[in-house]
Amino acid sequence: MLDYLIKNAAILDGTGAKAYTGCLGIQDGRIRLCSASAAARQVIEADGLHVSPGFIDAHSHGDQVIGQYPMMLSKVSQGITTQIAGQCGGSIFPVSPERIGLLKDFASIGTYEFPAEMAEWTSFRKFAAYADRTPMVVNMKTFTGHSSLRIAVMGFDERAPSAEEMGRMKDLLRESMENGSMGLSTGLIYPPGSYSRTEELVELAKVIQPYGGIYASHIRGESGRVEDAVREALEIGRQAGVPVEISHHKICGRQNFGKSEKTLALIQEAIKQGGRVTIDQYPYTANSTHMNIVIPPDYFEKGGVEGMLAFLRDPEARKDIRRRMQQDSSYDNFYLNAGGFSGILISGCAKTPEADGLTVSEYARRKGQEAFDAFFDLLLANDGKVNGVFFCIDEGDNCRIIQDPNACIGTDGTCRTLAEQTHPRTFGAFPRAIRRYVKELGLLSLEEMIHKITGFAAERCGLYDRGVIAEGKAADLVVFDFAALRDAADYTNSLALSEGIRYVFVNGQLAYQDGAVTEARAGKFLRHQGIGLG
Repeated sequence: MLDYLIKNAAILDGTGAKAYTGCLGIQDGRIRLCSASAAARQVIEADGLHVSPGFIDAHSHGDQVIGQYPMMLSKVSQGITTQIAGQCGGSIFPVSPERIGLLKDFASIGTYEFPAEMAEWTSFRKFAAYADRTPMVVNMKTFTGHSSLRIAVMGFDERAPSAEEMGRMKDLLRESMENGSMGLSTGLIYPPGSYSRTEELVELAKVIQPYGGIYASHIRGESGRVEDAVREALEIGRQAGVPVEISHHKICGRQNFGKSEKTLALIQEAIKQGGRVTIDQYPYTANSTHMNIVIPPDYFEKGGVEGMLAFLRDPEARKDIRRRMQQDSSYDNFYLNAGGFSGILISGCAKTPEADGLTVSEYARRKGQEAFDAFFDLLLANDGKVNGVFFCIDEGDNCRIIQDPNACIGTDGTCRTLAEQTHPRTFGAFPRAIRRYVKELGLLSLEEMIHKITGFAAERCGLYDRGVIAEGKAADLVVFDFAALRDAADYTNSLALSEGIRYVFVNGQLAYQDGAVTEARAGKFLRHQGIGLG
């Protein structure tokens, strides 16, 4: 007997094939192709609804909040059943006990809470053991972060690693790959990852090649230097012989709008030459990260975030930081990209909740301060752990990128607590992608979009048991009302749940139903089986 029978649904099988009306069964965590007469313990009448494979979040920071409820709610409520974590160079492992504070500061964009067991995550194997026994609503697979490797081995030193240090980073990365890591991720605008040179990254990427690993990169710049940054990522993949994923690809800063034509041409050329390149994207015209990203990266060299805060306490250093923020384009300057503080929204600041949801300019006016002083004081008051939203992305570039055959969707979302704001992508990226690009603009058919976020994403992420509806595949499924499907989260109400997601199944168990997470915790920690091996 089936556990569930889903009857009379419009079935989107994840391959891009046209939807068809039919029935699906779920038995012992697996998909069963069946007729409407099959016996089942529970029947879901899905006339007028669509069923598809579970959505795959190709860019997540869920490892930073593993087992925490707010992030699990944000995923499953929009139809996500698998998340690809450890992104932007910032995996929550490996831990060096003497530098654990530096890693916690680095990961504070995603969480305020760190389990006591974190001190034991000195290897991928030990983190994976913790993940295996941690109840999860959705599945997780993870990269190993380059910045995390650097922090474990050499802290925030702004220099090239010694031969010994490089050897230690390679050993940690090799251990990760042997135990199921997807590959190496980098965040090349964030110290200490930004302190690396291309040669270091090539050498590390070569470690992941024998294991079928992937090189995923938040590239070195997404504004004025975006073309060179894409070239660097592609060159690292070429020299190391590994697939490349360009993380949350976008073009920042009005002066750079339209450059996606050139970056996509670079990617297509790399593919013609034999490379394998994937792009993930979130469908919004604002990005989000630590607000301390606007501080020039060399101010983090002496002690990471704490070292940067020490400079903010020095009046002369504040003057220099202010000057450079207004003029310096040698780093990916989010202040300039957003057109100043009126384009920067405070979105997550636990110790000054009165600032949450205001632009820095608005907050400064309420405080009766000059904007730079208000901003610096805000960082100090919150120990540097303030998140922000930066309005700097062109919708035209977004539309061009999502139509590329190598593009899929990732949330890049963070949710530290339900008591503060976040970027709406955290709760709404996938329904928004469908609403915006399928319903409103007609850039893609529903079948094409579902393929991007299921079958295609599964193929590129090495999720061979998921992503398509076929006999015997893992029963990760979403039942949704296409007519009602919409993202409700916006920049001032960023925690609102998406509408139209009726049922979500994870490994055959009902994980979400009509706006509520169930008690099921069927998510699994997934090991990488390699891309292109065998």
